[in-house]
Amino acid sequence: MTIITEDYQHSLYAGAEHHHDEEGNKMFGFIVFLLSESVIFLSFFIGYIVYKTSSPNWLPPGVEGLEVREPAINTVVLVASSFVIYFAERALQRHNLKGFRFFLIATMAMGTYFLVGQAIEWSNLTFGFTTGVYGAMFYLLTGFHGLHVFTGILLQGIILYRSFLPGNYDSGHFGVNATSLFWHFVDVIWIVLFLLIYIWQ
Repeated sequence: MTIITEDYQHSLYAGAEHHHDEEGNKMFGFIVFLLSESVIFLSFFIGYIVYKTSSPNWLPPGVEGLEVREPAINTVVLVASSFVIYFAERALQRHNLKGFRFFLIATMAMGTYFLVGQAIEWSNLTFGFTTGVYGAMFYLLTGFHGLHVFTGILLQGIILYRSFLPGNYDSGHFGVNATSLFWHFVDVIWIVLFLLIYIWQ
């Protein structure tokens, strides 16, 4: 009986160790993915800086600069959402599903607020994607980032749905951790974009 018990305990330990290694491999792969995304954004940043510093007439004709107030508010909301999704992670770690759902929905709402604010800004701009290099770079950078924000909201919707499946988050939270990490990445990228596009005009 003792031998069977020891074998059973060993199998449990081996299974847990295998699960831990699998989670680690998944997270490593996801971090590599984020690094590849960082390279794409970095190339865009470098291109923006090169064009801006080498163009004698950087802004489109009739455009003196961008409105900063509303984008700044959107920035505060988006950055604050990083703290909110962190609270969602902590709630899930404590097996508090209600708290997890509350903070996750709040994060999704804040991300949606950011996208709506960006759409309103676009609708009020006097230049378009084809208005010189500036217009192309502006819409490329903000649009590509907005696509990432939209993707992050979709991922949050998926993990929110999965929280209603019985026992789904009893062990292992890779999807939640990866989604949270992706959201932090999106927020950091936007801070750089905000400084480049809106502050350094």
